Amino acid sequence: MVLEKLTAQTFADFCSQASSKSFMQTLEMAELLSKRGCHVEFIGLKEDEQLQVASLLYSIPMTGGLHMEINCGPIALDSKYLPAFYEAVKIYAKENGALELIIKPYDTYQIFESNGQPTSDPNNELINTFLDLGFTHDGLQTGYPGGEPDWLYVKDLDGLDENNLFKSFSKKGKPLVKKSKTFGIKLKKLSRDELPLFKEITSSTSDRLDYVDKSLDYYQDFYDSFGDSCEFMVASLNFKDYLENLQKDQDKLGQRIDKLKLDLEKNPNSEKKQNQVRELSSQFDTFTVRMDEANEFISKYGTKDVILAGSLFVYTPQEAVYLFSGSYPEFNKFYAPALLQEHVMLEAIKRGINFYNFLGIMGEFDGSDGVLRFKQNFNGYIVRKAGTFRYYPKPLKYKAIQGIKKILGRQ
Repeated sequence: MVLEKLTAQTFADFCSQASSKSFMQTLEMAELLSKRGCHVEFIGLKEDEQLQVASLLYSIPMTGGLHMEINCGPIALDSKYLPAFYEAVKIYAKENGALELIIKPYDTYQIFESNGQPTSDPNNELINTFLDLGFTHDGLQTGYPGGEPDWLYVKDLDGLDENNLFKSFSKKGKPLVKKSKTFGIKLKKLSRDELPLFKEITSSTSDRLDYVDKSLDYYQDFYDSFGDSCEFMVASLNFKDYLENLQKDQDKLGQRIDKLKLDLEKNPNSEKKQNQVRELSSQFDTFTVRMDEANEFISKYGTKDVILAGSLFVYTPQEAVYLFSGSYPEFNKFYAPALLQEHVMLEAIKRGINFYNFLGIMGEFDGSDGVLRFKQNFNGYIVRKAGTFRYYPKPLKYKAIQGIKKILGRQ
């Protein structure tokens, strides 16, 4: 078996045969990484001239050599070839000046129900394969080590269509999506020139949640690289239109209440109609409160369309991915993110994609993970990845450099 460099087309043709593959292992991602200053290569393991394993590998300079990385790869049609591939990549890294080689495999380590109960045994063989080859393992972790999650929330879309997708949501998710459709929210795909609007949302969200947001030029590069394979979506609401719709609905409710009161004058002992009047009157009062809120929003934002939330979705033949998002807390009561989630699943179905990856959760099931609670509304399940594996072709050199950097305070 031999490791060879591949053309982009050979890599793409091979990957098209895979049933599972991350957007991180695509030609579009290769273009984005190149734009962001990485050196990108496609490599593959062949046996008898037959390609068995392929991967996008990128490298960036670091003190003392190169940082090489395979993220969410490689892709293999038969896993029996993976140990030979990893061994060959070690040699390739050493021969090509790597000080550090990192591999984050996309293989599943374990599967869990939506509530965190395991439904499969852990794939310890996956970890042992790397350890036997001399890699070190960062360990099985929770949270977002290095900013990337090992715990993913996912949903199978196979067998679902626009008519039954809503029915597949959870007991809590159905009313959430249903409610979000009552406000008159509009969904829009942003053009490249409109990406600053998306950046405003993500900047606000990152400031609030204390994480580092991507730059505007990153989002622009992403847009240019992925083209029709991505959507920068926003949900917006015109509060003047919202107020007018509330007024119309309240007027209709008032007419129903007036009719019931007339009926009660004829039959004042009707308990059923008395209950109906009480219930509808309560709804009438709720409309008044919502109209007062709408007037406050109009005073603040005027009569223009106001963005409530935004998301970046990525589409590959194997999966749709919920990559980045942001929202404004003052608009939480409109449930715009739920509407965006329904959109991406419907779009995936329309594109013939049968798997949706909501991406990261904490991997902690004590009720503290609000992101998990939101994603559970859509009734998926959880996939755990094995994490990060590292190989140092020149371990003494690496340790020496890290020691010097520590002394100099340059972690």
